[in-house]
Amino acid sequence: MIETKELSNGVRVIVKHMEGLLSVSMGVLVGTGAAYETDAEDGISHFIEHMLFKGTNTRTAFELSDAFDALGAQVNAFTGKDMTCFYSKATSDHAAEAFALLADLFLNSVFPEDEMAREKGVVVEEIHMDEDTPEDLCLDLLARTAFGNRNYGRNILGPASNVEGFTREDLFSYRRERYCPENIVISFAGNIATAEALALAEAYFGGMERTGFTDRKKEVVQTAGSMLRKKPIEQAHFALGFPTVAREDKMRPAVQVMNAILGGGMSSRLFKKVREELGLAYSVYSYCSHFTETGMLTVYAGVNPAKAKDAFCAVRDVIDGFRRKGVTEEEFSRGKEQVKSGSIFSQENTSSQMLLYGKEMLYNNAVYDFERRMAEIAALTRADIMDAIEHNFDFSRAAVAAVGNLDEGLSL
Repeated sequence: MIETKELSNGVRVIVKHMEGLLSVSMGVLVGTGAAYETDAEDGISHFIEHMLFKGTNTRTAFELSDAFDALGAQVNAFTGKDMTCFYSKATSDHAAEAFALLADLFLNSVFPEDEMAREKGVVVEEIHMDEDTPEDLCLDLLARTAFGNRNYGRNILGPASNVEGFTREDLFSYRRERYCPENIVISFAGNIATAEALALAEAYFGGMERTGFTDRKKEVVQTAGSMLRKKPIEQAHFALGFPTVAREDKMRPAVQVMNAILGGGMSSRLFKKVREELGLAYSVYSYCSHFTETGMLTVYAGVNPAKAKDAFCAVRDVIDGFRRKGVTEEEFSRGKEQVKSGSIFSQENTSSQMLLYGKEMLYNNAVYDFERRMAEIAALTRADIMDAIEHNFDFSRAAVAAVGNLDEGLSL
């Protein structure tokens, strides 16, 4: 059972009641993230996410964490390119108390000066950790290569100099502009009565003042190119990024099945060729990122630096074979089943459902349609996959990034 409601101030609420469970996941989703930031703001969405946990009008940071723990509830948050989410999971009997705490940290955080100074150090260390995690760094460089220094090219964390320079007023100003009722979705999934969930949303978020929210426009430019970060590490890491379809494109189901065949698991073409047959990589995979305006299909591998060019050529050969020969009936059937089962498995997880339904409401102001999703996958043909391959794999439009002890970058 799924029910939605828009509060009088514009906050949207969606509730998926899941009978027979003992828990509920609840989230507050905001339509903001790295893609909406200016150069001066780069990293501020992520820093605000951290600071919302650092104390409210009535609770210190320690009191908030203690209160969640006393309920046996989980609480966390994450920042993405175009969404920030704060969420909690609790047993059904403590859902109301957990939501009250979640609402408190979201609505009433005061960004204490002393906590802000400490948290800057924490986030700067997170930035350093990202620099020392070559897989993450490689994928960040790929985004920068493909999209430049703006919108989807930003790496969420921002530069340390920005983080160290943020003031409390910077945070309050950004929150006033972006954390508006019209830009917020509250999502519940699990064993909670629909009436109770709607009442909780109204009680805690109904008092927010409608602001006449105006979204920022993103100027998205996607380009080809190559980037290398030379680092004295044991492995070389490289990634290729191909432009792919946007979030609501009708080709998206075919692209996802195609990706499963290419690099989605141990039976994928990349895994079998690059790892199992040639022994050139421990980790090799592909995945899709879909945004409002565009998307990117990413292929990643971590390899021995001495064999980086061989591995890179092997990846290209796999993709070339994809383009020339298409997919077999067996691959097509297996890819469809992988994508279908992923959607089905997520239906049994409250956290996945909270996020899935919340994102659909945030991005499209619509209810996620599981039956439509199943029908779209079932209706796919091998010809659809060939169309997706033709659409996605144009090497002249690909971005490449590499990290490691390499003398020169990798290029197509």
